[in-house]
Amino acid sequence: MSKRDRVAIIISASSDIGTAICNRWRSDGWEVFGTYRTKSPAVEALNTLGVKLVPCDLSDAASISDACSHLRTLCPQWDVLVMCAGTQEPVGAFIEFSFDEWEESVKVNFTSQMRVIHELLPTRRSTASREPVVLLFAGGGTNDAPPNYSAYIISKIALIKMCELLDAEIPNTRFTIIGLGWVKTKIHEATLRAGMRAGFNYQRTVEKLAGDECTSMDTVLDCCDWVVNAPRELISGRNFSLVFDKWGAEELEKKLAQEPNMYKLRRYGNDWLVKNVRVT
Repeated sequence: MSKRDRVAIIISASSDIGTAICNRWRSDGWEVFGTYRTKSPAVEALNTLGVKLVPCDLSDAASISDACSHLRTLCPQWDVLVMCAGTQEPVGAFIEFSFDEWEESVKVNFTSQMRVIHELLPTRRSTASREPVVLLFAGGGTNDAPPNYSAYIISKIALIKMCELLDAEIPNTRFTIIGLGWVKTKIHEATLRAGMRAGFNYQRTVEKLAGDECTSMDTVLDCCDWVVNAPRELISGRNFSLVFDKWGAEELEKKLAQEPNMYKLRRYGNDWLVKNVRVT
């Protein structure tokens, strides 16, 4: 399938990363559909670009259902579904906020995204030479326990595991999640607003955004393109770090083909004790 035959749906297309993906893929000749939460100059720019958008509030199940219904009508078949939604709110200790605020964050960052995928999977294209792909984005906290972002972090970890579970259940579709590292997007505004409630991460965010160490948007887009074009056995069910993994490198692809458990949310060596205990 040539680039000009491809069809993508971008959930939260008006986000910084969503807008960048829309711009690149439209310039490559893709047909692109998407969602937005509120009207903005970014939405108007995407309309001008030819991206067909529908409103969608991921905190509202009825809004999701309406949006997916419109998308199924506008886009009877898709090749790529990208979930760009995300919020760091609420920023602060778990006990400091009402549980409703915490739960709504989990909804936007995880369960609502699963609702969208569930509603749109039946319209994925199954006749192309390469399987359709669902692409999600991970966050920090998988390998440590950063305080003050529990709803955001637990949701992102759940997305990582769901990629693996969906890969196991639906073998004719690719499910991949990318950890982007630090990218200069609006998502960090929640931390800046929170100030000291964010703890040490407030100053870290200020310094990162002011410096030149953040991942460039072009690198984000290049990694997305790599995922879209990579075979299922290399990418599906896996969590890639854009910053630390050698995605696109032949040496990594050979290793991935040999090791199905790489880059998945699991422990290794759990049977070490059993193998090494001396039986008396």
